[in-house]
Amino acid sequence: MSESFPRLSARTRRFTLGVPRGFTISPDGGRVVFLRSKSGDDPVTCLWELDTETHVERLIVDPRALHADEEDLPQEERARRERSRESAGGVVAYATDAAVTRACFALSGGLYVADLAGGQAHLLDTPGAVIDPRLSPDGRHVAYVTGGALRVQDVLSGTDRALATPESETVTYGLAEFIAAEEMDRMRGYWWAPTSDALLVERADEAPVNVWHIADPANPNRPATVQRYPAAGTPNAVTELFVLGLDGSRVAVPYTEEYLTTASWDSHALSIVTMTRDQKTMRLFSVDPATGATTLVREDTDPAWVDIVTGVPAHLDDGSLVWVASADGGHRLYVGDHPVTPPTLQVRAVLDVDHDSVLFSASGDPTEIHLWTWDGHSLLPVSTRSGVFSGRMSGGVGVLTEQSLDMEGVSATVVKRDGTAVPIPSFAERPGLDMRVSLGRSGRRDLATAVVLPSWHEQGSGRLPVLMNPYGGPHAQRVLNQRSFFLESQWFAEQGFAVIVADGRGTPGRGTAFERAVRDDLATPALEDQVDALQGVAEQYPDDLDLTKVAIRGWSFGGYLAALAVLRRPDVFHAAVAGAPVTDWRLYDTCYTERYLGHPDEQPEVYEKSSLFADASKLERPLLLVHGLADDNVVAAHTLRLSSALLAAGRRHSVLPLSGVTHITPQEVVAENLMLLQLDFLKQALG
Repeated sequence: MSESFPRLSARTRRFTLGVPRGFTISPDGGRVVFLRSKSGDDPVTCLWELDTETHVERLIVDPRALHADEEDLPQEERARRERSRESAGGVVAYATDAAVTRACFALSGGLYVADLAGGQAHLLDTPGAVIDPRLSPDGRHVAYVTGGALRVQDVLSGTDRALATPESETVTYGLAEFIAAEEMDRMRGYWWAPTSDALLVERADEAPVNVWHIADPANPNRPATVQRYPAAGTPNAVTELFVLGLDGSRVAVPYTEEYLTTASWDSHALSIVTMTRDQKTMRLFSVDPATGATTLVREDTDPAWVDIVTGVPAHLDDGSLVWVASADGGHRLYVGDHPVTPPTLQVRAVLDVDHDSVLFSASGDPTEIHLWTWDGHSLLPVSTRSGVFSGRMSGGVGVLTEQSLDMEGVSATVVKRDGTAVPIPSFAERPGLDMRVSLGRSGRRDLATAVVLPSWHEQGSGRLPVLMNPYGGPHAQRVLNQRSFFLESQWFAEQGFAVIVADGRGTPGRGTAFERAVRDDLATPALEDQVDALQGVAEQYPDDLDLTKVAIRGWSFGGYLAALAVLRRPDVFHAAVAGAPVTDWRLYDTCYTERYLGHPDEQPEVYEKSSLFADASKLERPLLLVHGLADDNVVAAHTLRLSSALLAAGRRHSVLPLSGVTHITPQEVVAENLMLLQLDFLKQALG
């Protein structure tokens, strides 16, 4: 008997194991270093190298050979992986020197440095468990964080010393604070100088941040985890920057804005990017590392919010600034002071700058993400087929990853200077589903929508119960030309549902006006657009949808939207599964929440409008609330408080607490049975 899809999906971490990722190209383009586990159900990630001339792969690091595959991670590393949604183990992150001759990484808290030419990895002695090690550009030193201190070790001599030591238990040096990692995609807290003799280092003090306690009710003998959580309207961690020299020097880099969004240090400039608490102003500064003096390079403002884009700032060989900013209704690539992309091409991220060329991802159609280059004179498309693409570029050699509805998994290819393509094999498992996904537009707002039908269903042969399966929140998409986004939806469809996935206002890829339509109201536009999409699809499939049986399920913002749907529109939605839902935005973090709703003390009515608590007495449809009790992102208090409000209103509902589970559910048995329990609930709820 073949393995069920829920079990296979859980065992393969949603089919991500065995997929090559984390590419680094050597400056001459001759080698590509990357991460990949040995099979599609092996959670231990290894480090590999591909010779682009001979097309031969080499295994550089196997954690099992180092007897480090059984992981004993420090709490800070567990938190970092939670922020990055990392569900695998082994070598999940690494850093190289500038020449890509050495790589460093952490395994079970130990510090390792690998010689890429010889393929030998060595464990270095450290005074504590290691977080985020990074080699100096010349490869002579490796910096790392342990116990909140930033330390540097000479790779050859083993000499190890602290450059900065925390002054209290709430202080860390060299680590990204919670908000930076969770909401700004900044996973690092220090940057090496290109000359390898100094580092720019973040000092974060969480003393002002409110203390929350995340208990494990299933194990009352264990103490609650103490968490500093900056909920909306409350203080953030205080961040500072210092240039720390290997000679012991320490130079402060002052700034006045609330948030440090990113920093970079290349041969042209030491740069920092800051953002005000209201997120309406972003400033780029150049820094004199000798004095710490800052010079304003550019300032971007927006009446709603400014967008943080990964990969910038960067510089071409001639020193020209590479930047992304919103202008004329679109997210545009700037080189120097001039936009080089049209406002109709929505730039997503800058992926690499290779001498005078910029590799970036962008969308014309919001369901597609393509690769483009700017070569100093013109825009050139890199990806030409329909799908979702990403990549890297160095030394004139590129690595291109491709996904689409027409192909299983992820295709990774090295493209050499002469155009020769060298595939990097994926070992991912095949889901074993017959996909039947149709992408299109629906509703009055022409929303990007996917309709997923059972493979066995003949169109027009009968009406199916409907399952809406959205995320629906700002800055995230579900409707992309990417098969992996619809695997769970297809499985639910095979059980007898017509599944609809729609991206409403607030989601990226359609320009700033569409994204900013959720300002001051996270509830109304999101819910209206799900109803709009449902009605639009019903017009397109008049004989296939049973609108008397419509369910909705989602996780995180999708969970919030699912609960919102049955509370406010029971005339449309007849059952809901709300996983890890935000129920009151005052309980969610500062940066995300205040970006869309402002400060709760200044706009309390906005928070009331987007909260679910006042709607508790309206519940008349079956609602299943699911929440991991160890969730430190959307804490279980969201579900528990909504449940209390529903109970006080006398409204029947179900709560499924997941002991020991965080915001993601990597546990195999939990992930499998969670899908089966949701299916059972929905079938019973819809009759």
